[in-house]
Amino acid sequence: MLLAGTASAAFAQEKPPAAPKGDGAPSVNVADGTGQGRGTVYEPAYFAQFAPRNALDMVARIPGFVITEERGSARGLGQASQNVLINGERLSSKSDSARDQLQRIPASDVVRIEIVDGTVLDIPGLTGQVANVVIQRAGSSGQFRYTTGFRAHNTKAQLYGGEISLTGSSGALDYTVALSNGNQRFGADGDILITDGRGQLIETQATKFSGGFDNPQLSTRFTYKFSNSLLANLNLKYGEDFFFEETPELAVPLDGPRRSRLAEARERGPEYEIGGDIEFPLGPGKMKLIALERFERDEFQSSVIDSFDDGSLPRGSRFTQTNGIGERIGRFEYGWRMFAADWQLAGEAAFNRLDRASGLFRLSPEGEFVIVPFPAGTGGVTEDRYEAILSVSKQVTRTIALQATAGGEYSRIEQTGVAANSRTFQRPKGSLSLAWTPGGKFDASVKVTRKVGQLSFGDFLASVALDDDNQNAGNNALRPVQSWDLDIEANRRFGPWGSLKLEYSYRDFEDFIDFFPLDNGGEARGNIGDAQSTRMSVTGTLKLDPIGARGVRFDVNASKAWLSVTDPFTGLDRPFSNNTIDYVEANVRHDVAGSDWAYGAGLFSNDNAPYSRRFEIGRGGEGPTFVDVFVENKDVFGLTLNASVSNVLGATQNFERTVFAAPRPTEEILFRETSRRRIGPIFRLTVSGNF
Repeated sequence: MLLAGTASAAFAQEKPPAAPKGDGAPSVNVADGTGQGRGTVYEPAYFAQFAPRNALDMVARIPGFVITEERGSARGLGQASQNVLINGERLSSKSDSARDQLQRIPASDVVRIEIVDGTVLDIPGLTGQVANVVIQRAGSSGQFRYTTGFRAHNTKAQLYGGEISLTGSSGALDYTVALSNGNQRFGADGDILITDGRGQLIETQATKFSGGFDNPQLSTRFTYKFSNSLLANLNLKYGEDFFFEETPELAVPLDGPRRSRLAEARERGPEYEIGGDIEFPLGPGKMKLIALERFERDEFQSSVIDSFDDGSLPRGSRFTQTNGIGERIGRFEYGWRMFAADWQLAGEAAFNRLDRASGLFRLSPEGEFVIVPFPAGTGGVTEDRYEAILSVSKQVTRTIALQATAGGEYSRIEQTGVAANSRTFQRPKGSLSLAWTPGGKFDASVKVTRKVGQLSFGDFLASVALDDDNQNAGNNALRPVQSWDLDIEANRRFGPWGSLKLEYSYRDFEDFIDFFPLDNGGEARGNIGDAQSTRMSVTGTLKLDPIGARGVRFDVNASKAWLSVTDPFTGLDRPFSNNTIDYVEANVRHDVAGSDWAYGAGLFSNDNAPYSRRFEIGRGGEGPTFVDVFVENKDVFGLTLNASVSNVLGATQNFERTVFAAPRPTEEILFRETSRRRIGPIFRLTVSGNF
C-alpha cells in the first residue's frame, strides 16, 4: 500500500494532504460535509446530532454512501474491493466484514472521514466512492452492544446477541479485542397446498417452521509501528457455529392416511483465521507482505421422518455431511513512484481445499437408519492458484485520473474420490478505470474489468436435500466463470440537502454456472454457456434541515436488474436462478433537535427470479414488503437504547414450485406446491454504551 496514511493525498493540489496517523489536526471544521477538490470531508461535528458510539454509526450517516464488500467468498485476497479504508489502508481480514471492524472503532478515535473516488487513489482495484476513516487512538476504551428480542409466533426469544470490545494503545502497539455472538431466531407457520396439474387440491400440509443460529467469536487485531515507515498488523479470530431448524408438518390428503412429518437440520463446527501483514521500505518504493490462513469445519445432519395414522410403517431418511474448508494465501505488493504515476507489482499464491464425507441413510422397518451407498458425496477438491498483476495509477489532468491493471493467473484444480480429475487453467485478468472529478458537487467514474470467478467446491460433489426430495449430482468438469464487467458511477452532492448516486453495471459472462441435465437423467451444477446482466441502481439522501425540519432525513437505495441466460433444459431465455431482480430500501429518521430522542421507519422489498431444475421450477422469498419502526434515546444513564418493531405490515414467507412427471421441457405436471406462511411482528431492543 503506497498511501501515506490517508486517502487525502489525492485531493486537489491547492489543499494540503490529510495528515498521516498520529496527526489529529482536522483539514476543515464544518458541520456539513464539505467538498475539498476531488473529495468530501466529514468531521466529528457533522455526526454530533446522531450521538455515534463507533465509526460504523458515523459512516452509516454519510449521505448517499453504502458500504459494499466481498468477504469469505471472494477469490483469494486479490486487489481491494471493499469501499472502506482505515487510515488509507485496506482491510485484510476475510472473515471480519468492514462493518464488523468499523463497529469496534470508538467514535472518539475518529478524526475525520474522507469520501473520494477510488480511481484517484494508488490502491489498485478501487473505483467509485470510497470512505477513508482517519483515526487516532486516544488511550484505551471499550464499548458494548446487547441485542435481545422476540417474535410473536413460532420462535424462542433472542437473548444472547451482541458484542463487547476493547481498543487502545500502548506505546507503538494498537490493539482491539472483541467478543461477539451473532444470535438469531426465525420461523413461520401456515398451510402448504398441493394441487394437481388442473389446479385441484390434492393435499393440505399444516406446518410450523422454526430455527436459529449462534456464532460466538473472539476477534483480535494488533498493529505495531516499528517506525514511521515500518508497520505490521496481526489478525486472530476463532469462533463456533451452531444452527438448528425444525419443521413439524401434518399432511391431510383428500385420499389416503394422514401423515405426520418431522424435518430437522443441525449444523455446528469451529472456524479460525490467522492473518497478518508487514509493510517496509525497499529500494525506491515500499513492499507489503501478507499472509492468511483460514479453516472451517461444518458438521451437518438433516432428517425427515413420516408417520401415518393408518398403522403403516414410518418412512424416513437421514443425510450427514462433514466439510473441512481451508484457504491459505501468501501475497506481496511492491509499489513505487515513476513517470509521475504510482506503480504496483503484486503476486499472490492461494491454496484452497475442501474435504467432504457424506452419508445417506434410510429408515428400516425396525425403526433404525440403515446406510445407503452414496460414494459420489465423499471426496476432496483442491485448487492451487498463482497470479501476478501490474498496476499503474496516474493523475492525467487536474480533473481526470486513470488506473490500469494487467496480468493473469494460473490454477490447478484436482478432485479426489470416485470422480477423480485434474485440470489446469490460464486466465488473463485486468481492468481500466477513469475518474472525472471536476470539483464542486459532481464526480463520475467508469471501469472495465476482465474477471475470473471463484468456484464453489461443493458443486464438485453430490448432495441431497431431503425435505424437497432433490439430489444434486457432482460435476468434476466445472470451469471458473469469466466475465467482462462495465461499471459506471455518477455522484451529485446537493450541499445541506443531501446527495444522489447513480450506478450502471453490465456483465457479460462466459461459462456461466447453473443446473444442467446429465445423460443419466439426473442434474448437477455446471457450465451452461454465456449470460448477460444489466443493473441500474440509485442511492440517495434527502435532508430537510434547509426548510426548518432539523434532523429529518430520507435515505433510499434501489436497483433494477435485467438478466439473460439460455435455460439448458428448455432452450428458452430466462433470468439467473434465484437472483435479485428488483430491490428497494427506504428509511426516514428524525433526530429531534435539542433532545436525545430519535425515531423513524424503514421499508424493504425485493423480488427474486425463479429457479430452474430438470424436474421443477419454483420461486421463493419473503415479502412482498417489510416495514419497520423504531424509537431511540441516546442518553439513558449514559447508554443508547433503540427499540424497534419489524414487519408491521405482515410480510410472509412465500414459496411455490411446479414439479413435473418427466424431465423438462415436458408439460406433464406431477403436482404444484404453494405456501404463504406467517412470520408475524418482530420486536427488538438494542442497548449500547462505552466504558
